[in-house]
Amino acid sequence: MIRDLYNVRWRPAEDSPTPLTDEEEQRVRAVLFSELGNEIAERGWARFPAYSREERRRLIDVAHRLSAHWGQQVFVEAEDQCALRLYLAGHGPQPANPPLPQA
Repeated sequence: MIRDLYNVRWRPAEDSPTPLTDEEEQRVRAVLFSELGNEIAERGWARFPAYSREERRRLIDVAHRLSAHWGQQVFVEAEDQCALRLYLAGHGPQPANPPLPQA
């Protein structure tokens, strides 16, 4: 017997995060702006986990907001599948073999 199902929706998996409301999203971005901004200002770079596309987008947006706030570019680079690195010029990844000084 075949039955028609009405008003049936997919439910997210139990372990998947629920989407944030607009207010929660604004608060998260404000905290990231403050905390990551302080860490970058202190040592020139910060590392933060980003497991989903939405978390990566959020960190990239924070980097753009910090760039506009400070008037200098804050770069974003994926360190691996689970973390992004935000840094100022001169504090980014160093080449594996730095150039030799000219004699």
